[in-house]
Amino acid sequence: MMQIKRKLFFVYIIVVMTGVIAIFSTYMASKQWIRTVPVRMPDHSVQVVNGRSGQLYSTYAVLMDVDTGEMLMDTGGGERMYPASLTKIMTAIVAVEHTEDFAEQVVMDENIFEDLYGEDASMAGFQPGEKVTLKDLLYGILLPSGAECCLAYAGHISGTENDFVNLMNQKAKDLGMHHTHFSNTTGLHSEDHYTTAEDMALLLQYSLSNEIFREAFTSQTYDVRPTNIHPEGLTFRSTLFKGLEKVALDGEGMDADVILGGKTGYTDEAGLCLASLASIHGKEYILVTAGADGSHQTDQYNILDAVEVYQRLIF
Repeated sequence: MMQIKRKLFFVYIIVVMTGVIAIFSTYMASKQWIRTVPVRMPDHSVQVVNGRSGQLYSTYAVLMDVDTGEMLMDTGGGERMYPASLTKIMTAIVAVEHTEDFAEQVVMDENIFEDLYGEDASMAGFQPGEKVTLKDLLYGILLPSGAECCLAYAGHISGTENDFVNLMNQKAKDLGMHHTHFSNTTGLHSEDHYTTAEDMALLLQYSLSNEIFREAFTSQTYDVRPTNIHPEGLTFRSTLFKGLEKVALDGEGMDADVILGGKTGYTDEAGLCLASLASIHGKEYILVTAGADGSHQTDQYNILDAVEVYQRLIF
């Protein structure tokens, strides 16, 4: 009788250990426990969960209430990261604040193009010698993420990119972005070019208070009038909204009026990045994510993260 009890006891131990191992394996596969952050809105209380089964694709992520500045979700938000083309949010707001006449024309200096071609920088489509307006450059910075537009605008305002970058760093200091330093206007990788998700959310919150910036940031397309190089003009499309269309085709989209605008970014070192603005239940939110695996050629995991987080705010 005693032997039977011992056998049953050992069977019980084996079953329990098998269950523990299974749970531990699941945890190791997911790499983290599910984390939730309670978000309370007027007459609406939801749980924001950090992504699918408790995870985002992005290493760094913050969700901000635009009105109050409160951080509703924070995953690595204070850790140093590379901003890639999220840099162009700062480039754009500094340019806007130093411009009186957006109809003023500039000529695209051929000297800015050679290095950009060599670094495989994202381009809006302007050509050397092309005459464009400052408004064209602003929308070229924020929608197609044109590096040539950044350098042309910086040269027009400050004479050199380095002098313009000084304005960017001064603005970061003024805004309390204590963990940010810029070394260029485009977001091309440099060890001395870094920020945090929290700092970028603070920057975007500030920038959206400027109506000229906000109008450009939330535009899906922009038509450049005919120029000396493009007699039929050009049409810029937001990289975010192009990505959202692809996500929608894959069956993972959301209502078109939820995400109002955004700026994408990517370098090998920064991963896929996104700073976006959404309106949900009458409130506006900023989501900044960075460090997602992938590239321009893969699924846009930065955009999938935005859809995931914003959907959880809706329901």
